[in-house]
Amino acid sequence: MEVIAKTHRHTKGSLRRSFRLSIVGIAILSLSGCVAGGFDFLSSAKVDRSVATGTVPQPAPSTDTLSDEMTVRNAVTSADIQKLEGQPLPWANASTGSAGVIDTIVENNDAGQVCRQFRTTRHSYVGIAKFYGKTCLVGGGNWQLLSFQPES
Repeated sequence: MEVIAKTHRHTKGSLRRSFRLSIVGIAILSLSGCVAGGFDFLSSAKVDRSVATGTVPQPAPSTDTLSDEMTVRNAVTSADIQKLEGQPLPWANASTGSAGVIDTIVENNDAGQVCRQFRTTRHSYVGIAKFYGKTCLVGGGNWQLLSFQPES
C-alpha cells in the first residue's frame, strides 16, 4: 500500500511561501503605480509657465519698530562721543519693552553735513537682533534717521 497523502509539514511550508509571495506581489503592484506616475522621465510633459511667483512685499514697519528706531536715534544723537570713549551706550524703550546696547558710534562730516553711523542690538519680544544705521543733522538742528537696517 502506498501513502499518497502529504504530511502536514509539507503543506504548511507551501502555504507560507504562497502567502509571502502574495504579500510581495501586492506591495510591488501598489508601489508601481506611485513610481510610474511620479517619475515621468520619458514623457514629453511640458512645464506650465503660466504660473509665476514674485517677491512678497515687505510689511510696513510697526509702530513698535518706529518707536524703537526713534529711541535709538535719540540715544545716538544725544551721546557725547568724547565722553563715551568707545564705551557701549545702553538704551531702553518703555513703551515697547525693547532695549539694547549701542556699541559703535562714528561721527563723519560728509560734504559739510554731520552724520553718525552706529551699530546696536535690540532685545524685544520678537527676539534679539543686531542693527546698523545712520542719522544726519539736517536744517534747524534736527537729526534725521536715514537708515536702520538689520545686520545680515
